Amino acid sequence: MGFVKKDWLYIALVWGFVSVGAVLAIIVLEKNDAIRAFGVLAAGGIGLVSLINLFTSHAEGIVRRLIYTAGGTYAILAVAGLYIFLTP
Repeated sequence: MGFVKKDWLYIALVWGFVSVGAVLAIIVLEKNDAIRAFGVLAAGGIGLVSLINLFTSHAEGIVRRLIYTAGGTYAILAVAGLYIFLTP
């Protein structure tokens, strides 16, 4: 129970990095390249939460953290992709 707040901190941190990366990709890259960058951001988000789990050394709840991180990452990138497709 003591790790619950810390888990959400790590998850929110990864979501923040993905959000900033998506915004930067939309601003800096062309549309097709930004969509490609979203795949890199998705893989990076999963990799980052895996590294966080490796360094924090508590395996309890790892699947839940991976699912929440992946789900939030995909939702963020879906909204960013929808923005790219709907803007002229």
